[in-house]
Amino acid sequence: MNPQSNSVWYNDWRQVDVEPMDTFTPTLPVSVIIPCYQTPAETLARTLATIEGQTYPRKMFEVIIVDDGSEPPLAPLPPTPLDVKVIRKERRVFGRPLIGHTAGQARNTGVRAATHDILLFVDSAMLVESDWMAAHARWHHAVSDALTVGSRTHVDVNDIDAETIQRRPGTLEELLSGRPTDPPWYEGYLARTNDLTSRADDPFQVVISANLGMHKHFYRSVGGFDESFTFWGLEDIELGYRAYTRGGLLVPIREPRAWRQGRWADARDAKRRSARITRAIASHLITDPWYRRDRPGRIFSVPRYVVTIHVGRCPAHQVIRAAGNILTDPVYDLVVRIEMNADDDDERFVWLRAEFGTDPRVRVAPGRNALDEFSASAFHVTLPAGVVAKDLVYRLQKKLGDAVTAYSTLPDGSTVSITRAWALHRAHRTGKDAAVFGEVRTIPTAALKLVVADPANDVDRGGRTAAGNYSSRRCGHLLERIENVNGPREAWSVLKWLSGSVWRRAVGKLQ
Repeated sequence: MNPQSNSVWYNDWRQVDVEPMDTFTPTLPVSVIIPCYQTPAETLARTLATIEGQTYPRKMFEVIIVDDGSEPPLAPLPPTPLDVKVIRKERRVFGRPLIGHTAGQARNTGVRAATHDILLFVDSAMLVESDWMAAHARWHHAVSDALTVGSRTHVDVNDIDAETIQRRPGTLEELLSGRPTDPPWYEGYLARTNDLTSRADDPFQVVISANLGMHKHFYRSVGGFDESFTFWGLEDIELGYRAYTRGGLLVPIREPRAWRQGRWADARDAKRRSARITRAIASHLITDPWYRRDRPGRIFSVPRYVVTIHVGRCPAHQVIRAAGNILTDPVYDLVVRIEMNADDDDERFVWLRAEFGTDPRVRVAPGRNALDEFSASAFHVTLPAGVVAKDLVYRLQKKLGDAVTAYSTLPDGSTVSITRAWALHRAHRTGKDAAVFGEVRTIPTAALKLVVADPANDVDRGGRTAAGNYSSRRCGHLLERIENVNGPREAWSVLKWLSGSVWRRAVGKLQ
């Protein structure tokens, strides 16, 4: 039976009914993908020696080695019982020769050559225990959208050859015992998030492509590795971000351990120089604030928030007001979608296209749904066009907290809502409601300071429109000013403003 999409609460992988290691019997074959670039022959030989010793049935897995343009080319492999395929790939990006980091491109090349259902990625310098393959694969037998992340501890093994590894009497851990190591940096993060089962919104931070597993169908639906990363680092975390945002289940494989040949300090300066560039690339693709330490005004390839305005029967001027209100939100990292059928009312459609046609942050009558058009955006907000509120997205985000979705119900039964994208994607795959995957919060309308336009009184006034009736607007303004009172001076200012408003209103009625 084929595995199904996960339906767990948040990222609590402990809820999955997965077969224990000691009783697991594999039924799905595995493709192991190993990218190589200038890898010393002995280094690769040690890695292959650990794969030869896997407990997974040898007839059920293949090994695909992608020579990523090494010069000279990768030397012919010594005789091996493994089913190995070696692919030579030129180091080219967009058709041009490249001297840089193309490991993501190499892994994608390996996937295209893979013939099996489960993909395991391992670096050419990794040493893995004999039950490494089974530890990953059992999760991909249980769910189709898991991303399994293995461990990586750096250790110097230059005095050990492949034959020693093949003939070792015990485990790799026993063979390497007592050697100085560099433990993985993400151990602290795993501890703080209870092995990724907390409500933390960035479990993708622990994803490393040196020891990674995915089902081929999920890998393709996510889009594989982004090949724009042509410097060292972050292409794996960016893949993890997309997998998580698409509702995937991130599972840490703490045991068995795996070792990277060589200490972390090797080529440290080059890694740090590359990190500055990859961080800039990642800032356009990963919406987490840690990658976007920029001031308002920046526009990124992938917006953090997608705000969909449902037009319904609202007149065009109400839609313009609602969209303009969102665009002035302090949460600037967003895009606005004006959802309407262009065939319903040509005049409204033409007007809205003329109003927003050249604005890069607005889509009028988009041809695709929000999840397809912005599959990697983290949050989705929906509201009817007749709703106006100051700082609406900011207020929704604050009220959402760590819940999956939060909403406010309007008098006519429509809603204003914010939902995490991973829950929406997971709901789409499972056919369930996003609310079953985490906490749901209701928000009082007053807490969002919503003003709902009355179509009977809200008319277009030559480009200036009324935000609801006069009384509701003045009351909203008064409440906002009262909230900002921080002392006697501000209180006196509010009283003067209020008395002046009452006087002007009274005079107006007498005239």
